[in-house]
Amino acid sequence: MTELAGNQALTTNPWRDSDLDGATGAIVLADGTIIPGEGAGASGIATGELCFNTAMTGHQEILADPSYAGQIVCFTFPHIGNVGANTHDEEAATGRARKAAVGMVSRAPITPPASWRAEQSFTEWLAARGIVAVTGVDTRALTARIRELGMPIAAIAHAPDGKLDADALRKAALEAPAMEGAELARHVLGEEEVDWTEADWAWPEGPGIGPSDGPLVVVLDYGVKANILRRLAGAGARVKVMPGTASAADVLAQSPAGVVVSNGPGDPAATGGYALATIRGVIDAGIPTLGICLGHQMLALAIGARTEKMTHGHHGANHPVKNLLTGQVEIVSMNHGFAVNRDSLPDNAEETHVSLFDGTNCGFRLKDKPVMSVQHHPEASPGPQDSFAVFENFVSRLSGN
Repeated sequence: MTELAGNQALTTNPWRDSDLDGATGAIVLADGTIIPGEGAGASGIATGELCFNTAMTGHQEILADPSYAGQIVCFTFPHIGNVGANTHDEEAATGRARKAAVGMVSRAPITPPASWRAEQSFTEWLAARGIVAVTGVDTRALTARIRELGMPIAAIAHAPDGKLDADALRKAALEAPAMEGAELARHVLGEEEVDWTEADWAWPEGPGIGPSDGPLVVVLDYGVKANILRRLAGAGARVKVMPGTASAADVLAQSPAGVVVSNGPGDPAATGGYALATIRGVIDAGIPTLGICLGHQMLALAIGARTEKMTHGHHGANHPVKNLLTGQVEIVSMNHGFAVNRDSLPDNAEETHVSLFDGTNCGFRLKDKPVMSVQHHPEASPGPQDSFAVFENFVSRLSGN
């Protein structure tokens, strides 16, 4: 038995003597661990960082989130697929942003849809999306392994004919790049400027229309989630999405009232190689700026702080974060494998949010510039709407209210 923090016991490796006989799906780690199962979704092989997500629902939105690009998601909730999939819950804001999660792991077989909103089964959606899935896996043991040893690079495969090669899969995992140092945002960011008009949902009609006369907010797209754009429009902003590769001059030429640095995948330090000059230019110009997730991390880098790789990251919809400005605890959605080192924040930065799970930084604001950021996803609804005020507060300041 191996002991975890808090004296929780990790059971003996259930895959110690596993082989792929009779399996149509498999996960193979770079250390040679073979995890057999039943294949689902797209056929073929994918490689990526294997993480776990604790959300009980919203699985389509999770796998469609561009922040998961290059990752395989192990769901801790055992039953997947009962709500099916539909076009309304799409999180990619552009066609390129559809390159999100590459794999999915679950305990139970994918169930048929039982929701009035379903347009297709989850299995069909996975296949159409190109996501390789493996079911029938001991996800509790896999999650415990990730918590103790960190997020491994893995190969995931689905072979309907049962022809799986463990050695080839391990080789694929060994040759796949690590997440640390990976610049993935370029693969999912939009390449053209877009005037976004969709606003919040009004059930059951669908999304509303954003204002035509609100303050202009430029969103620097590094893989932005569509619901971030809807929330900004719903809060009263006119929204223009610009590629994350845009220069500060390009952004300032729009005369924006505010700028949002979006979420996205990969190592923030790697993306910062081309993004930090733009972000610093916006900050220096005194433009009110909001960072979200990857954007939070890159804002921290832009002001001289550091980011670091986390052991197992934060992925789920039940994370308690304390707002140090209000004293309130917000239940938020998280998706990040890197964190801002709070001790590296400069003197002009004030910490505003902290994770109550592990004490990591989840937000800051500058004392001498109109800059704020949050690590979590305030556009999500796990609390259900504990953090929506982030958008209202940001846009109202732009409007002078």
